[in-house]
Amino acid sequence: MRAFRAIATHGSFTQAARELDVSASALSQTLRALETRLGVRLLQRTTRRVGLTEAGGEFLARIAPALGAIDGAIEEMQHRSGRPAGLLRITVPPVAVPALIAPNLADFLRTYPDIRVDVRTDSSLADLVAEGLDAGIRLSEKLQPGMVALPLGGPQRSLVVGSPAYLKKHGTPKHPNELDGHNCIQFRFDSNGPIYRWEFAHPSGPQRGRWFETDVCGNLICNDAGLMMQALLDGVGLSHVMQYTVREQLECGRLVSVLDKWLPPYDGFFLYYPSRYQVPPKLRVFAEFLRARLAKAGQR
Repeated sequence: MRAFRAIATHGSFTQAARELDVSASALSQTLRALETRLGVRLLQRTTRRVGLTEAGGEFLARIAPALGAIDGAIEEMQHRSGRPAGLLRITVPPVAVPALIAPNLADFLRTYPDIRVDVRTDSSLADLVAEGLDAGIRLSEKLQPGMVALPLGGPQRSLVVGSPAYLKKHGTPKHPNELDGHNCIQFRFDSNGPIYRWEFAHPSGPQRGRWFETDVCGNLICNDAGLMMQALLDGVGLSHVMQYTVREQLECGRLVSVLDKWLPPYDGFFLYYPSRYQVPPKLRVFAEFLRARLAKAGQR
């Protein structure tokens, strides 16, 4: 059943075999034995993909909570022996990787050598239980209901930025309405997802603090942060970004922020996980480690 869950989660025998540290052929034999025992086909296999049958989907929904409980019980016993262990599966949006995961992952793995971490970079709202994930990291407004949510790194802030050369040539906007006259670099968080609508908050008046969205136009749309950064530095246009992603460029003067009074801080990232499950030791130490590192970094 663990083998079936891994194949269904990855949609691939090869990736599931890598996770379980077995050969793909052995995994295929295990799955055939399970289907023979149950008398139903659980997976549809083609040369390009592996998908669940209707029976497979129903079976996975029934066994996932039980397998999670068994894994949790095993890991709890390992924790009592003084060594948190096991595979920790987390989903993280691409924008959070450089700020939260990349600077801290190596030290975490050195501190807890018996824990393996499976980081899945994805901006969509994953169903943690159905996909066999232990936890996720998302901005506060994108959290699933009914989850335990722990703040990570404190409030965040977005900025509208451009190069000095671009602003010298095209002028500096003073109000979001003036973005109509600018070339705005637009961003998709997922390759097939919608284009991000720029968000601002009223700085004064009866609507002070109320957030609103606005559509912008430009001749570049991308879903790669590196490409967007290069376009900014090359003076292609303005872009709406998270502050920490451009801190170095702002400090050295390669980029300049505009419309600052329209962009106050907001609740930042949260680590979230299902509230109805006992927190496994591998997740507990990961949360404690990450929050301690981020708190220390914030004090500098």
